[in-house]
Amino acid sequence: MGMGRPSGAWSTPWSVVVLVHWLLWATERRRGAVVEASHVEFASLQSVPASVVDNRLRTGYHFQPPRNWINDPNGPMYFNGVYHLFYQYNPNGSVWGNIVWAHSVSTDLVNWIALDPAIRPSKPFDINGCWSGSATVLPGNRPAIFYTGIDPQQRQLQNVAYPKDLSDPYLREWVKPDYNPVIAPGDGINASAFRDPTTAWRGPGTHWKLVVGSKWNRRGKAILYRSRDFVHWVKAKHPLHTVKDTGMWECPDFYPVAVKGRRGLDTSAYGDGMKHVLKVSLDLRRYEYYTLGKYYHYQDKYVPDNTSADDHTGLRYDYGNFYASKTFFDPKKQRRILWGWANESDAKDVDVAKGWAGIQAIPRTIWLDSSGRQLIQWPIEELESLRGKHVVVEHKKVSGGNSFEVEGINSSQADVEVAFEVSGLEKAEAFDPSWATDAEALCGRKRADVKGGVGPFGLLVLASANMEEKTAVFFRIFKAEHKHVVLMCHDPTRSSMRPNLYRPTFAGYVDVDIAKTGKISLRSLIDHSVVESFGADGKTCITSRVYPSLAIGKDAHLFVFNNGSADVKVSELKAWEIRRPLMNGA
Repeated sequence: MGMGRPSGAWSTPWSVVVLVHWLLWATERRRGAVVEASHVEFASLQSVPASVVDNRLRTGYHFQPPRNWINDPNGPMYFNGVYHLFYQYNPNGSVWGNIVWAHSVSTDLVNWIALDPAIRPSKPFDINGCWSGSATVLPGNRPAIFYTGIDPQQRQLQNVAYPKDLSDPYLREWVKPDYNPVIAPGDGINASAFRDPTTAWRGPGTHWKLVVGSKWNRRGKAILYRSRDFVHWVKAKHPLHTVKDTGMWECPDFYPVAVKGRRGLDTSAYGDGMKHVLKVSLDLRRYEYYTLGKYYHYQDKYVPDNTSADDHTGLRYDYGNFYASKTFFDPKKQRRILWGWANESDAKDVDVAKGWAGIQAIPRTIWLDSSGRQLIQWPIEELESLRGKHVVVEHKKVSGGNSFEVEGINSSQADVEVAFEVSGLEKAEAFDPSWATDAEALCGRKRADVKGGVGPFGLLVLASANMEEKTAVFFRIFKAEHKHVVLMCHDPTRSSMRPNLYRPTFAGYVDVDIAKTGKISLRSLIDHSVVESFGADGKTCITSRVYPSLAIGKDAHLFVFNNGSADVKVSELKAWEIRRPLMNGA
């Protein structure tokens, strides 16, 4: 449950709220209290609707409702020809609070119809909140939702809900059996850190299994439960996995991926030719990481490979503003699809004034890289159906310190793919080994306006005509002792003339042998106040929220730039305007 904690915008009132929250939390910890505050609430703003919704920076093709606050994607699934997305939603305002499970349906993952909320607080086991969870399709083609409810004692409980009428193609109404909760926190479990059940799976045995995110002190835990009937659940003797000093594990996700090819696997798949993925969202840090490893079905034990760190420095789906993600298996196209939430990074009073907050990132197809060491992500192919007017640039050299504009489209709502040819690697800057675990800090130190050897080169998106505003998406290449290191970065520090905005740099390293290939690709999805970028065909992904004051609509420009001393060449650039789909009635 990514619960509305801010991702920036440190105005004085908010800083005071955070300080008070922290002091209260620390005091309770010293007293040995079990129940901890799990989010900061803006109680006075939770039910303040906007009189007029401000659409100037509202996204055009990303998932969002017509107004109000959204956060975690919940229970995505494909059922009888329809894609379902549930999500955390405040029907009364544009800050976190009053949370229900909103519900939208689609036949193509691009055009969406909003339905009435599927789950609302109504029973003793969820009267104080219906928080995040997952969907599982049971034998007999019967969907089930597993979600976290908050009871009058503020305990986090795991509940189940079923469709009222399976003949309804949209599954509009859901029923919560009175035998809930089906999983309650027992001895040794922190009742205020026990949430976000995964999709259930069955292996070679007869038991259903699922994981609930938790912690004990600072140790993150994926607590495993088993059931024969989906009603009576028993905690396993040991967690599926646990890691010290990682804090609360929110929104865990556990699923298999094929070792070869891009075909997705059902969550219950088992056997040879696959690895498993365990992803957790770190409440302490507000980002996610994942590991790849082997799942021993009979022992119910997950053992990560040693190819990446099993802590906050590990692999991420997205190195930017992307949290509380959830995958599902799409049997229609035999693929696994990833959803993730991109929160706002402006101030809460601005969100209240504009009348909306939060979007879902473009759904991504996800599979295992041929190296077996990381996942690859790519926007779903259906997005390409929205491509409209386009331009092409080929075989254009960009010498050091120069840039050129890509003209001919409205680039405020666009899809851009570019392939760069890189030479002059002898000019690459030396790489300090101490930078290896903190790409974001390196990007902050060597931003787009800091001249380099090979790079920074890439795109300037949502830029004003004279580049007073611009968001830079770029690569910079370094020379380490035995290889070259490729940094991919989002630099929005000059994205807006507005004051008091949170404009963090985001970055990740790209696992490519640039000396061997001499090429690297970049794709950026630009949508008014969000930029999603995919480096090297989806090996490294970064999402940023930005709020230009000049580069809005037709006043937004797109440039290719090179601020390194080595020349680069655009072998091919293709850019499309993206049409607005049907989006929840907005």
